[in-house]
Amino acid sequence: MADTRTEGGAEDDLPAGLRESPLRRFLEPPRTYTITRFFLLRLLGLVYFVAFFSAARQMPALVGHEGLLPADAFLDQVVSFSGTRLAAFRRVPTLLFWLGASDGTLTLLCALGAGLSLAVMLGVTNAIAQLVLWALYMSLSHVGQIFYGYGWEIQLLETGFLAIFLCPIRSLGPFSGPPPPRVVIVLYRWLIVRIMLGAGLIKLRGDPCWRDLTCLVYHYETQPVPSPVSWLLHQLPRAAHVGGVLFNHLVELVAPLFAFGPRKPRLVAGALFVLFQVVLILSGNLSFLNWLTIVPAIACFDDEALARLLPSRLRARALAANEREPARAHRIAAAVLATVVAIFSIQPVANLLSSRQVMNTSFDPLGIVNTYGAFGSVGKERYEVILEGTSAEVLDESTRWLEYELPCKPGDVRRRPCLISPYHYRLDWQMWFAAQSTVEGEPWLVNLVQKLLRGKPGVKRLLARDPFPDAPPRFVRAQLYRYRFTRIGDGKPGFWERELVGAYMRPVAADDPGVAGYLEAYGIEP
Repeated sequence: MADTRTEGGAEDDLPAGLRESPLRRFLEPPRTYTITRFFLLRLLGLVYFVAFFSAARQMPALVGHEGLLPADAFLDQVVSFSGTRLAAFRRVPTLLFWLGASDGTLTLLCALGAGLSLAVMLGVTNAIAQLVLWALYMSLSHVGQIFYGYGWEIQLLETGFLAIFLCPIRSLGPFSGPPPPRVVIVLYRWLIVRIMLGAGLIKLRGDPCWRDLTCLVYHYETQPVPSPVSWLLHQLPRAAHVGGVLFNHLVELVAPLFAFGPRKPRLVAGALFVLFQVVLILSGNLSFLNWLTIVPAIACFDDEALARLLPSRLRARALAANEREPARAHRIAAAVLATVVAIFSIQPVANLLSSRQVMNTSFDPLGIVNTYGAFGSVGKERYEVILEGTSAEVLDESTRWLEYELPCKPGDVRRRPCLISPYHYRLDWQMWFAAQSTVEGEPWLVNLVQKLLRGKPGVKRLLARDPFPDAPPRFVRAQLYRYRFTRIGDGKPGFWERELVGAYMRPVAADDPGVAGYLEAYGIEP
């Protein structure tokens, strides 16, 4: 039976010479992680739910049959390149190869994932449920293309894959089965260590402002989707920003060194990880990334550390679960997993040690062990692409242009920044990246303009405001603006001020032959 004795009671089993040894502080009695698993899976269920729910609302417009980057056309290209459907599946593992990539199938997978993740949030889960969630999200993320090209997609896949081995197969309740194998808890700690070190090292190797401690002077203003708290933090004096960067380095570069250490330093490291993610949640809308990062950080805490967060009734059930012996097959599966993770960790570790470190990269199609990082470079100025339309038949200097508004990205300078984390508006994010590029390299943006010109209802669901609700415009163009936060006390209304930089995309009409030829070159039906 599992040993649930307290730390004091375990000392009697130690040799007399070792009880007073300095090595004593490195030794722990056997600890349990049933309550740890309880909190870890509830938060993972929340992240899965948000991911599937937001996908159901946006995926048809983004990658549906008439979306900006149709998934069915993408899969056809993968098959053509790979030779056979099976070879294509090995390259891009998604169930949609066999089920079809219709809008109905996309919506069905999203609904199944949302329903199952909601059950996990309520405490109903096992290894099979976690396997299905992982397979469903992998199927969706692999056809999301550029809209699913963010680091948190592979991080969710790796986190979800470990969760399969955290749970028993047969039992469904949170405390109806035996405690989790300790090796899986260790693997979650290995995940949080790689996440933190990857982010910390890419900063030191990337933008010099992380080394001279000035990055936060710019970051709150130039990050993808600022929040109201971002505007407030931007007002802080330079010394506060320097302190913020030092705290960042403490959490990402120092705290990971204690994730595998003695209990008390490990608990402190875990607390720093969680606190840091909470600060990031408030200071910007980084999708569900920070919520997801808290999941492996929970593995730094044992049952004793988390027990007081549960009602006494649930604590008693957790104690009873700790008395059960894990199934032999479960222990074997966890040991095999540890071996696989150790082998697959070779490339991520080599990448961490490399002076040419890359971030947010998977080295295998299943995303079992990945490398991570965030904000290796920080923009010093903020640029935004603003789409505008007009119903005028002839364009001249007097033409009246009306702006399209997206849900959360800066547009109207008077509009308050939104706080939406863990939700994710994927088009808003992609528009932020587009402002750092040129229209020639953004076929999805050209397709968006084409669909606005043709009045396609699907893409309109991605907008916060359509200035042409009754009939599509005659022309659409894109302008590039430089945005800056206003300062408290400067007398300027709103949260932003902006100035026009120039044209990003010339005015085009629905029958523009140049647009049609451009989209066809990318395999997109205009």
